[in-house]
Amino acid sequence: MDHFSREPLLLQLLSSRGLALAGLLLLLVLCLRRRRTRRPGEPPLIKGWLPYFGQALKLQKDPIGFMKTLQKQHGDTFTLLLGGKYITFILDPYQYPFVMKNHKLSFKIFTKNIIRKAFSIQKFMTSELNNELRDCYQFLQGKSLDILMDNMMQNLQEVFEHQLFKTTNWDVTHLLTFCTSAVFEATFTTIYGKFLGADRKKLITELKEDFLKFDNKFAHLISDVPIELLGNTKSIQKKLIKCLTSEKLAKIQGWSEVVQMRQDILQKYYTSKDVEIGAHHLGFLWASVANTIPAMFWAMYYLLRHPEAMAVLRDEIDHLLQSTGQKQGSGFSIHLTREQLDNLVYLESTILEALRLCSFSSIIRYVEEDLTLPSETGDYVLRQGDLIAIFPAVLHQDPEVFEAPEEFRFDRFVENGKKKTTFFKSGKKLKFYLLPFGLGASKCPGRFLAVIEIKQLLIILLTYFDLEIVDDKPIQRDKGRFLFGIQYPDSDVLFRYKVKS
Repeated sequence: MDHFSREPLLLQLLSSRGLALAGLLLLLVLCLRRRRTRRPGEPPLIKGWLPYFGQALKLQKDPIGFMKTLQKQHGDTFTLLLGGKYITFILDPYQYPFVMKNHKLSFKIFTKNIIRKAFSIQKFMTSELNNELRDCYQFLQGKSLDILMDNMMQNLQEVFEHQLFKTTNWDVTHLLTFCTSAVFEATFTTIYGKFLGADRKKLITELKEDFLKFDNKFAHLISDVPIELLGNTKSIQKKLIKCLTSEKLAKIQGWSEVVQMRQDILQKYYTSKDVEIGAHHLGFLWASVANTIPAMFWAMYYLLRHPEAMAVLRDEIDHLLQSTGQKQGSGFSIHLTREQLDNLVYLESTILEALRLCSFSSIIRYVEEDLTLPSETGDYVLRQGDLIAIFPAVLHQDPEVFEAPEEFRFDRFVENGKKKTTFFKSGKKLKFYLLPFGLGASKCPGRFLAVIEIKQLLIILLTYFDLEIVDDKPIQRDKGRFLFGIQYPDSDVLFRYKVKS
């Protein structure tokens, strides 16, 4: 699977044999349907010269730079035409609460469209099913989170178990490939359990490869481009859904509480043989690993390129293990409570810093009816049917909030040996300063488990292995999903590791 074939959507479509005349006609119809001019009281409207796609290619090329340019020209609020949709962006962090609390801005409507397109789910449209599935998130916190955390640590150590008894020779591999395999296998086995039989490794490897092909097309799937025009994406989607149907899941042992409850709820609304159950599980699996993989990559990449940061983290982890009476070295298991993980302030700061640099997530709402957006520079009217978006990446790169924001500083979120949670802009304390997991109703319910998994994996690697970067080249972030999640790197890098002697 090539992780680095994320061409701009327009170029892929124009070079695709599948587009042909029907696709061009579809785009023409969409363009004509979305022609419009700015009305009095509305935010500045920037459509660009390219029909339908509007400013999408400029934004994808340099999201933060382009946004900052528009901010200087038009202020903190403006509307862009992007892929046939008009999206009003809010860049002033003090306006974020308005988006969270306004009842005319819907997260559900926006989400339903995404889920239908990406995962081929229809019955999520009913509020009853939606509400019941949301209740499952209780098993991603509290005591249930502790159980997941313990299982995750055990599964992560099993991933590396065969390497802990090898000789102390160096193994050289690509960093993204390494992180992808570890995160996918550990996450899947923690949430869904283990395949039965001797071919367990083969099954999970095949599932991982198909998942990566599907994820590579995710940004295209949620656009207005029909799935039929995206090559073999539809067949891969169907294959993944089939792998997660009730019949297939019955052959997997060790479901987590959250999966068990989701399955019980889904069987109330579907027959046991209904394939759409698998579509729901595909959506949940995607939410569990799609952003954790690149987040783990960037945390590792920055540590490998900053040995001084790695040294501080090793000392912090070693001190905690010694204080809890746990032996260090290969062959010994590690067990840490959530509270103990929480006290590793430099480890957490490193992860948050990686997220600050590489998260291009946006917080999007659907405008259900015309409304007025309050602003210090004047109120704006928002149009029904449009989208409104917060793009925190601009805030994350604001030099007024974060000194030298382009630099990786592992201790940026530590102050006097404790967690730093106070940041200012325009002389006022920010309530929201780091938003890689969304905000309000759209805040990721699995964020605690994702951060815990990255912490645990880093602890294992820093405790049991010597790590060195081989291909010490600077890499850039791929802009393939510039409004959705953590960005992948635009190329992979080689690193080496060996068991500590």
